Amino acid sequence: MPETVQSQRDPHELPAFDSCSLIKPDAAVLYLPPLLSSLPRGLRAPDVPADRPPLVTETHLPDIDPVSLSLHKALHHFHPVSDNYADLPYAEAFNWSELALPIDEEREWYAVVFRSRRKPGSDSGPLYDADKKAHEEAVSNGGVSASCDKSSVYFLMSSKLIMYWYGVPNPETGMNLATCIWQSRKHAITANSRPHHIRAMKLAAVSYEVYNLERYRLSKVKGSRGIIVEDFNGTEVGW
Repeated sequence: MPETVQSQRDPHELPAFDSCSLIKPDAAVLYLPPLLSSLPRGLRAPDVPADRPPLVTETHLPDIDPVSLSLHKALHHFHPVSDNYADLPYAEAFNWSELALPIDEEREWYAVVFRSRRKPGSDSGPLYDADKKAHEEAVSNGGVSASCDKSSVYFLMSSKLIMYWYGVPNPETGMNLATCIWQSRKHAITANSRPHHIRAMKLAAVSYEVYNLERYRLSKVKGSRGIIVEDFNGTEVGW
């Protein structure tokens, strides 16, 4: 995607879809970049891929541990591997095998996936309005919020969110996928308790005919450079 388009995109702006764009979607819309939380002030941002430069938040992370910093850098290259990503298992939908971290590092992270389909004729205006209010609310409380998927479902970013990514509806099935990656599960749970987030989630519940939530553990072990994607098993993840 051209860098000029990337730098001007508002994360709160609802993409415009019509019969033409859904049947023949532009590559710049189909493969939306990850929205990465800005690194703590004083840390140098890594070089970004020219073909898919990521978006970054205006609000900076208060801090980040060294291994999460390595993941943050790797996620600059995060993208789906197929147009059919919304219907693929999470471990197969993205280029996990291409993301490499230092071999001597070890950590785990918490990931959430939303698969959804909008109800025909549902009014998206109130949902996006709630999204913006939640953004302001989170910033005033030291965090940052955004929609995890502008065409599928709202989710609030906490101050420890590393990345979120959202796609566009499949032109045939209407299904969509969004994903968020946190430094820990506790931070994801904390994000659920803020008032505007609660209101946005209530609006989402009546706006979608399909709304499925999946949880995963991402892990990096010493001696290997890759990231392992596993189903969440109910135990605490990250710190």
